[in-house]
Parts: sequence; structure tokens; C-alpha cells
Amino acid sequence: MKDFIKKYEIWIFLILAPISSAVIVLASIKGLIPGPLYTHGRFYALLLLLVLIVKFTKGNAGLKTIFKPMLKWKVHPKWYLFSLSFAVLVGLLTLFLKSIYNSTEFSLFDIDFHFQSLRVSIVILMWAFVGEVVWVSYSVRELSKKMTPFFASQVVGLFWTLWWAPLVILNVSVINDLPIWALLINMLGAAGMCAVVYGKTKSGICVWILQYMLNMSLLTIPVSPKLGGIPTYIGFSVLYFVIMLIFMYFMNPAKAFTTPEEA
Repeated sequence: MKDFIKKYEIWIFLILAPISSAVIVLASIKGLIPGPLYTHGRFYALLLLLVLIVKFTKGNAGLKTIFKPMLKWKVHPKWYLFSLSFAVLVGLLTLFLKSIYNSTEFSLFDIDFHFQSLRVSIVILMWAFVGEVVWVSYSVRELSKKMTPFFASQVVGLFWTLWWAPLVILNVSVINDLPIWALLINMLGAAGMCAVVYGKTKSGICVWILQYMLNMSLLTIPVSPKLGGIPTYIGFSVLYFVIMLIFMYFMNPAKAFTTPEEA
């Protein structure tokens, strides 16, 4: 059994991830899990699932490998700047294109920014940490041993979407009637950009910042379904995905993504 799980470890995790999400969502609907525990627990349950699987198959050495990218902080400052600004710039570009489409004037001073409290910002930061470790430091990196980083990121983006799908389908803690396909495009773009940044930096910290700023941008800039409407969110998701494809093409991380000691 252990040999089987070890052989198909990544696929077992990717399949169990959305299943665990569905179980937690259903338990919340039935009142078996209190609200605050559900809100935070579904993220940490995902990390716990990964830790248990890797601990079983590879022991402590495997766990160290998962978290190792979070120790890589000596990278060129441009990557920190890029990670901090990328999602914000895509959000502003989305609003600019929206203004052209609607034939309205665009001005940064007219944007209704929704700045978050320190508590919310810290919570989002921790959620982004879980996402970086689970979906990039582990999943994308493991799949990149079997396929190119681009295809690895898109497979992960698909399962990332499936992890969110129970919330969307059952309308739990998300915007009602959010199109699954728009969420898919968003996650494919997010996973792809994470792969690009990780491939060029080997730094989980840069990816952590990148994903944190994506989440914060959706909460701050009116491009989310709640703040900007579903059409705006679709536009943002498609634009993020298309720009990811451009970066993936010109900054192909295939050769740099896996070092010999990580293989």
C-alpha cells in the first residue's frame, strides 16, 4: 500500500484535495462545523492533508522539501517588486479597458478602493502561505518532474478550481452564481504565474507575495464579482490568464524549474 501511495502520491493528493473540501463544505452546511472554524479550517485542512501524505511516504525529509522554498529569500529585488505589483497592475489595466469599453473616463482618483483591516490582511497572508506551499512548492514542483512547468501549472490550476468548486456550486461563502469557468480561468492564470515566478527565483516567498497580492487585489480593487460585478471579474481573469501565457512563453521556466537536488 505504501509503495502504491508513494508512486502516485501527487495524484492521490490532488484527487483528495477537492474531496476534502466538499466534505468540509457539506459539514458546514449541516451545522457540524462552526463558521469561524470552517472559514479558516478548510485551508489548514488542505495543508494537513498534504503533510500527512508526505509524512507517510517520505518522512520528515519530504516535509522539509515542501517548506524549503520558503527559506529562499536572496533573490533580485526586481522579483519582490514584480510579485508585489503584478496583480495590482492587471487589476488597474482591467478597469482601464472597462472604461474604454463603457466610453467613460478613467482616473485612479475615481477608483473606489476597498482597503482591508490589518486583521483581514494577516488572515489573507496566512491563506496565501497555505496556497503557496500546497499548490506550488509541492504540487507544481512535483508535477514538473513529469511534464513541463506550464502543463504542470495548468493541471494544478484545474484541481485548485475543483477545490473551490464545492463552495461555488453550493453557494457557500462565495458570490452567488459565480461561473465555474471564470473561476477556472482565474486559477489557471494564478497557477501559471506562480510557476513563472518560482521557476525564475526558486523562492517560495516571492510566490507567497504574488498570490497574497492577487487575493488582496481582488478584495481591494473593484474587479472581484462582489465589488466590480461578474463581467468585470471575468475580464480580469481572462486578462490575467492571457498575460500569464505571454510571460510563460517569453520567460519559459522549463529549464530552470527543477534543480538536480529537487528531482
